[in-house]
Amino acid sequence: MDFFERKHTETGVLLNDVQKQVVLKTDGPLLVLACPGSGKTTTMIMRIGYMIAEKGISPARIKPITFSKAAANDMRDRFTKLFPGLQPPAFSTIHSLALDVVRRHLDHMGIEWALIEGKTDQVPPKPVLLKQSFREVTGEDPAEDELKSIGTFASFVKNRLIPQEEWTGLKGPVESAGEILQKYEALKRSRRRLLLLDFDDMLTIAEEALRTDPDLCMRMQERFDYVITDESQDTSLAQHRIVEHLVRRHGNLCAVADDDQSIYTWRGADPQYLLDFRNHYPQSEILMMETNYRSSEEIVQTAAGFIKRNKERYEKGMKPVNGSAGPVKLKRFHDRDEQVRYVIYELLALENPGEAAVLFRNHSSSTAFVSELHRRGIPFYMKDADDRFFDHWVVEDLLNFMRLAYLPERKDLFARVALKMDLFISRSAVEAFVRSGPEGNVFDAFVRSAASLSDDQRRKLAAYRSIYDELKDRRPADVIRTIREKLGYEASLKSRSEKFGYRIDTLTGMLDTLTVIAAPLRTMTAFAEKLAELKTAVSEAKRHPQEGAVTLSTFHSAKGLEFRHVFMVDLNEGTIPATEDMKDPVMMEEARRLFYVGMTRAKERLELINYSADNGKDLTESRFISEVRGLLAIGRPVGENPGTTRRPIRKRASAISHPDAISDSGVLKPGLKVRHKVFGNGEVEEVRGERILIRFAKQQKELDLTMCISRGLLERS
Repeated sequence: MDFFERKHTETGVLLNDVQKQVVLKTDGPLLVLACPGSGKTTTMIMRIGYMIAEKGISPARIKPITFSKAAANDMRDRFTKLFPGLQPPAFSTIHSLALDVVRRHLDHMGIEWALIEGKTDQVPPKPVLLKQSFREVTGEDPAEDELKSIGTFASFVKNRLIPQEEWTGLKGPVESAGEILQKYEALKRSRRRLLLLDFDDMLTIAEEALRTDPDLCMRMQERFDYVITDESQDTSLAQHRIVEHLVRRHGNLCAVADDDQSIYTWRGADPQYLLDFRNHYPQSEILMMETNYRSSEEIVQTAAGFIKRNKERYEKGMKPVNGSAGPVKLKRFHDRDEQVRYVIYELLALENPGEAAVLFRNHSSSTAFVSELHRRGIPFYMKDADDRFFDHWVVEDLLNFMRLAYLPERKDLFARVALKMDLFISRSAVEAFVRSGPEGNVFDAFVRSAASLSDDQRRKLAAYRSIYDELKDRRPADVIRTIREKLGYEASLKSRSEKFGYRIDTLTGMLDTLTVIAAPLRTMTAFAEKLAELKTAVSEAKRHPQEGAVTLSTFHSAKGLEFRHVFMVDLNEGTIPATEDMKDPVMMEEARRLFYVGMTRAKERLELINYSADNGKDLTESRFISEVRGLLAIGRPVGENPGTTRRPIRKRASAISHPDAISDSGVLKPGLKVRHKVFGNGEVEEVRGERILIRFAKQQKELDLTMCISRGLLERS
């Protein structure tokens, strides 16, 4: 019995012919192009197990490099389960390997150093140094998203190995980004006896050390005879070069990748390297794992046809093993609110919402779903929980505008919003007013204190005073619209976007989301409390995800995951592809790859959703939806795919198929014991027209009565 038969008998793992070739091709350079759902992780583990068990290679001589700590731990666990009697090799990230090189290099040079990321008790953390650099160059304090974008830009230039002297000539995310980074680097090296390093420095210094120190390079090369890299499409130039140095002596590199899933060029990934793989490794072999074991026939065929619109890629296919599960669905709604309601109702209809995911391009898209899921008591899990939305300066601006309506004498509040109105007053005039201006209503007081105001500015201040006199008694959604339009806040955002390089569609999308949250609320106080409540809910969902929770995730963070049901939302032009994507063919291809990653997360059900209007503006559906529609129109009918091995997929159960589901609302009386499909056992407390209040074990829920009946969500307990 050979290796593959034995492992099939022991574990049930059965490899196809290409997967077996990947396992057996242990020597020399090999590029494995693995389509979504092709079993690449299992194949890699089988390859390592084969090298140890059959070829007698010591685990210490094998170096598997993964994309993240989580991936490294997962592969180690899966190796132990498949090969319980074998010692696993040291699975690690490229940063961990680089840190080892840097430690050896700097210790040999006698240089003391410290990391400014992670635990930084003795040295200033990276954000502090970036903030100081920003302030010294621009004279202003950075907003939170400006600080984040500068950090991302730093990663980009270092991972691309761009020399420092060229940074100022690059287009950055904010004005003077290159100068800010140069100042940041100077601050890190300003300590006489201590060199401060961030995680990206680990890569650049490790690459330089291996390139310039022959003795160190030889010692590192002698440690490993085989190197395996996972997710190589997301590897940066600095990381590729480190691997090149490590394998130069023996050439035994296995790079596993999918160029169609390269979606991180914005932080330094270099997908072109894979396309030029044979230029770097002339003796390399390329194997393509093109069988998809994850998704239905319709999803595989549609996604495979969609990604072929890209030009810069390896020509390869993707073949389904599974049978039909119904067509890919395209849905267009009137507005964002209608989109959210549809998805929520579909989630309620599922037997297990934990098998579903809502995917989106931007973090801000999640907030409307968080709000509605939280209101209905549906558990959710955020793959990349971003409660920073609620601390974003746009949110803080809106709250300050609202606070001023209740406290019109507060000069400090006026100072925070005055420059974000359509007033064209100077910062120095506002600061002088705060220091020594008269007291009273800030609009009147500012007019009295600033003698140099034009007649137009005085008229506007008087008009804004009148608007503020009426704000306190209006609903928060109406207040937000007034702030955006009549007080000039949206115009201010557009101006700031042009100056600092913000994405205006992201900022206005945040305002749209906040309007949706505010819609059912009556007071600005309730709106502020709701935001605080949602922030807590997001944080809690990340720390303590409940069983059966719906997953909310960006397309980026969903890579590597799979779900039975996938709803891709907010698929409009300007969102995906973004406005910036449309200006650059390279970015357009990456946006298409990102859309493809979202599509290929779905196992059975894939819905692509957009809406036609937002805040009175007409929206255009994403061109990617148009491309998918074209594929569906000319697509091969189910059953017309000769040579495909069919494995039927279980159909989605009907929402009202349960024989005990309550179909007559008349039986729902206070005191009735019921069981809800999502929330479990409870007791009816009250029926109010189209709403029903039910007390469950840990919470009371107000639910849509019609939806509960039509979807068969309730049964007698």
